[in-house]
Amino acid sequence: MSLVPPPLSLYVHMPWCVRKCPYCDFNSHGLRGTPDYAGYVRVLLADLDADLRDLAGALDGRRIETVFFGGGTPSLFSPELVGRFLDGARERLPFAADAEITLETNPGTVEHGRFDGYLTAGVNRISFGVQSFDDKALHRLGRIHSAGEAADAVRQAQDAGIGNINIDLMYALPEQTLAGAIDDVDRAVALQPTHVSHYQLTLEPNTAFAANPPPLPDDDAAWAIQEACEARLAEAGYGQYEVSAYALPGRRCAHNLNYWRFGDYLGIGAGAHGKISDAHGVRRRWKTRLPAAYLASEGQPARIGGDSLVSAADLPFEYMLNALRLIDGVPSADFAARTGLPRDTIAPALATCVARGWLVDDPAVLRTTLLGQRFLNDVIEAFMV
Repeated sequence: MSLVPPPLSLYVHMPWCVRKCPYCDFNSHGLRGTPDYAGYVRVLLADLDADLRDLAGALDGRRIETVFFGGGTPSLFSPELVGRFLDGARERLPFAADAEITLETNPGTVEHGRFDGYLTAGVNRISFGVQSFDDKALHRLGRIHSAGEAADAVRQAQDAGIGNINIDLMYALPEQTLAGAIDDVDRAVALQPTHVSHYQLTLEPNTAFAANPPPLPDDDAAWAIQEACEARLAEAGYGQYEVSAYALPGRRCAHNLNYWRFGDYLGIGAGAHGKISDAHGVRRRWKTRLPAAYLASEGQPARIGGDSLVSAADLPFEYMLNALRLIDGVPSADFAARTGLPRDTIAPALATCVARGWLVDDPAVLRTTLLGQRFLNDVIEAFMV
């Protein structure tokens, strides 16, 4: 197996949020008192130090292209602490001069004037978890902000000089109508973000919504909402480049593109997942989930929740799970470069998908058709051994 080292990103998990949303299955934990935010940043850097030691051979000569602070609610951390982590990371690893650095933000946790601080700290992209501009929908989703507060937060970030802003929207919300979903998109577009993430609400296991399901639009209604919102975003100049991502020209999310192109990333923080390619293959490593246990580990082996090589049998599925989300697809040659496997490995599955009209019949590119986009789960499952 011969792998070409792909671009390298850094994911940093901030696990706390004010209140757990009923649809959320992420590793997030509602506040009980005030966490030791400064102590957490110290442990993040200890975690990074330990990963750099453990993975030294696989990281030689590589630089960080993107950083993403996810959660939880990273905006609970002050600009000073975010800057402290970024300064420490730069001391340990080379960063690209134009590195994209994203901070996920809950509009209900940001104080006026903080965006200036985040910009000074090195953050150059903000991702707002708005989800909807309907106050009733926000209440039902368990969000702590109002539609007005969300719009104000976006404007404050823009006024502070942050020019790269994403708005997260969900659709197929409880009892949502087509008109309501389009209104959400219109109100987002009116704020002139550079990027919109528009994804369907799904009922995930072990969530409050899964235990007590709300009335959701059926599949046909959800598809109609998706098509209408895609059209509205296109009219406003937002090109769809991934199943749930739309961007103005030149504003695609570099961090997420690295995921979808099967790039590498270090995962730092409680429950964070990483993927690293080395001489042995593709390695996945994840950290212990509970914040208290992670803090207690302070860079020691106990911080590791798991560490394993992806088997050759599983690599085609894992690769396609990411790459086929991209509307333009990926060059066919990237499959071998990212997995170390010959293209012949996936030839039978490719032939089946082309015959069913799910993939374009082009040996130079791996790309879904419009039909394949609609039945993407079926397409990806064709590559499962």
